[in-house]
Amino acid sequence: MDQRVSVVTLGVGDVARARAFYTALGWEPALEPDGRVIFFQALGMVFALWKREDMEAETGVSGGRPGGLMLAYNVASDDEVDELLAAAESAGGTVVSPARRMEWGGWSGSFADPDGHLWEVAHNQHWTVAQDGSVSLEPPGTP
Repeated sequence: MDQRVSVVTLGVGDVARARAFYTALGWEPALEPDGRVIFFQALGMVFALWKREDMEAETGVSGGRPGGLMLAYNVASDDEVDELLAAAESAGGTVVSPARRMEWGGWSGSFADPDGHLWEVAHNQHWTVAQDGSVSLEPPGTP
């Protein structure tokens, strides 16, 4: 198995509500084949919202709920962290951890989407966020 992730799929209770939340944050769906799943192109991978009951039926695993997993969105400044947390709250999410200075020196906070999926929003001055949004573990200015 190559060291990569192709698709991240979140099981959601209400696909239309989840779509409204993510589009309010500026995301544009790339494919909506049947109203039960929505795909977003996210740089070199795909992010999907799938009706939870359909996910459970296909996988045979039920009862999966948010928890034990957090997605992260890295930005290039502390101000961007604050702006995105405010945008998530305005779109119907819940700020679960207000932005604050972290022990590793960065600025970070977290929100939950309407289904409770956790997102960290962070500015890590030790990592590089490219103009296209891709993240490198190399410090800024490293050749």
